[in-house]
Amino acid sequence: MKYVSLTLLFVLLLSTVGLGQEDLKVIQPQWVNFTDGPNALYKYQAAQAFELLHAREEAVAQLQTLDDWKEWQKQVKAKLMEVVGPFPEKTPLHPEITRTVQKPGYRMDHLVFQSQPGFYLSGTLFIPDGLPGKAPAIVYCSGHALEAYRSVTYQHVILNLVKKGFIVFAFDPVGQGERLEYFDSKTGKPTIGGPTKQHSYPGAQAFIAGSSQAKYMIWDGIRAVDYLISRPEVDRERIGITGRSGGGTQASYIAAFDERIHASAPENYLTNFKRLWLTHGPQDAEQNFYRGISSGLDQPDLVLVRAPKPNLLIATTRDIFNIEGARETENQLSRIYAAYGKPENVEMVEDDAGHASTKSNREAMYAFFQKHLRYPGKPLDEPIDTLTQAELRVSPTGQLLDTYPGKTIHELSKELAVDGPEGSLSERVASSRELSGYREPAPVVDRMMTGRYQRDGYTVEKHLVKGEGGYWLPFLLFRPNEGSTEAVLYLHPEGKAADAAVGGEIEALVRQGATVLAPDLLNTGEMGDGAFNGDSNFGGNSYNHWFGSILIGRSLVGLHAGDANRLVQVLQETSGKENIRGVAKGAMSAVLLHAANYSDAYQSIALIDPMISYRELVERKEYDPSLIAYSVANALPYYDLPDLLENLVDRNPLVIQGTFGSPSESRSLLPERGHLEKINYVQTEDPEARKAYLKQWLQP
Repeated sequence: MKYVSLTLLFVLLLSTVGLGQEDLKVIQPQWVNFTDGPNALYKYQAAQAFELLHAREEAVAQLQTLDDWKEWQKQVKAKLMEVVGPFPEKTPLHPEITRTVQKPGYRMDHLVFQSQPGFYLSGTLFIPDGLPGKAPAIVYCSGHALEAYRSVTYQHVILNLVKKGFIVFAFDPVGQGERLEYFDSKTGKPTIGGPTKQHSYPGAQAFIAGSSQAKYMIWDGIRAVDYLISRPEVDRERIGITGRSGGGTQASYIAAFDERIHASAPENYLTNFKRLWLTHGPQDAEQNFYRGISSGLDQPDLVLVRAPKPNLLIATTRDIFNIEGARETENQLSRIYAAYGKPENVEMVEDDAGHASTKSNREAMYAFFQKHLRYPGKPLDEPIDTLTQAELRVSPTGQLLDTYPGKTIHELSKELAVDGPEGSLSERVASSRELSGYREPAPVVDRMMTGRYQRDGYTVEKHLVKGEGGYWLPFLLFRPNEGSTEAVLYLHPEGKAADAAVGGEIEALVRQGATVLAPDLLNTGEMGDGAFNGDSNFGGNSYNHWFGSILIGRSLVGLHAGDANRLVQVLQETSGKENIRGVAKGAMSAVLLHAANYSDAYQSIALIDPMISYRELVERKEYDPSLIAYSVANALPYYDLPDLLENLVDRNPLVIQGTFGSPSESRSLLPERGHLEKINYVQTEDPEARKAYLKQWLQP
């Protein structure tokens, strides 16, 4: 008996050691064909962008006559309004000059106006002394400097233009300067980071609500022109615009939409989307149009649409915005300007530098405006006396929201979300399919097993299967030894291994007789932590992949849903079950809700601590950044997650949800209408109770 006990102990020890040494990674480091999985999402998005951009390039190559180009411009104007507009109606600006500061040779009118009701803009009008009459004026757009036009670099350009006799209006982009939307009132310092984050955090909500950060910023620029031409000192026929970096973005966008701008000189921005995707990828919310690329647009169109008005492209050879793309843009522009018989109206200058302002480029810009705004002079770059932040302060405290109880981008988005979607339930579901960019998965043809572990009563198999974009998705397949009674797709935002441990929730399902498939979808588990993080990263949650999907007319949710339904095919084949069940945790619930609405294979679904709704995401000023990847741009005018759950009520879904904040703040995924009795909805945070509910739900 003693020897039997020792033998059993030895077996148990071996079993424990074996479990401790389980490697649930499917992809091994030496497998060269599979080890770039973390970059698969970016590369697949880029490939889709390249295909769309190539189609545009082929179309542009066919343009020959002036009539051809004019028709292209007509189409571009319509597309620009489609992806950005419609803009609000023009309302009174109610300008207020907060104070005037006189300096040697010029004065500054610091002012505030409302670009739309309750949405305040701060800026400074620089007016040279001794103007002989109405003078040309230039709108100056600030790049991503927290202090906006108060940056020494931007001051240098502004005051050089003023020295040359130009009136300059410099304003704070929303989220910069005195227009911070997330800041500490006591210190005036930002609470979520610099300009790219100030743009992207509310900009994501704007996209979901059916608007965009770009739309609001372009409208600010259009209203800035409205203010300029209201001033008696300004010649409305001689308006220019310039700006560097993010200011180059704004200058390009505003000039494309406002025909009153005669001469435009964006700096350190214009390249083309192909070169952008080949280098550092899509940038913050400000720089992205909804479905811009899938609508057939590229960055050169921002200038093509303006021809034959004067344009100067200012570039540097080592810029983050690739020089090759800038040159390719200039080549396209030269063709349309030649067709108009105005080749002299488009120029490009470049200097050998990084993402920076250079003396020769600045002097080229001064000369450009002197020529095309008909205000001759010497284009020398002169030293300036830097102004202090106090001299440039517009509002009493240095932050508009402290003095003017105005609206924020978040509040504008929240207003859009008030009414909610319209249309029947079937129409809402159809909208979700189109807006998410879901694609029906092709039959599975390429799959590969890479290993297996035996556990007590079941096995854990490791597999790879090709996803929508030809990348390989790793997944674990849990098989009961005694045969399968049910089949379950198990989705977790942290990937396949999150609940795969002995004693975990997946094991609880397997011990009930279920075959369980748990994958790493793109950007999760072994497919996450790629090289692309972008400029809008919140605690490891990068928005830039999401912005990229918006540009190409897709969504990460739609892509995930397609891959989930591809895995359903695998699960049907491996389990022998035609009808399967789906379990999703956290934000991955949004993926399962979309997937199950587009496939009849799901017998039922269970959602654990699900994402509540897209409306909830827009309504909260401070929301969880990890949820953005699981949202769909432009969703709220057409559908929301409760609609997708409601459409599945006949499949008896289970929703297990914890509490959110105080009881009065508790919210649920439950639809606002019909058939709620068919949804098994429970509120509990007890792990054992949750397992019990899942086991009950799993019973045939």
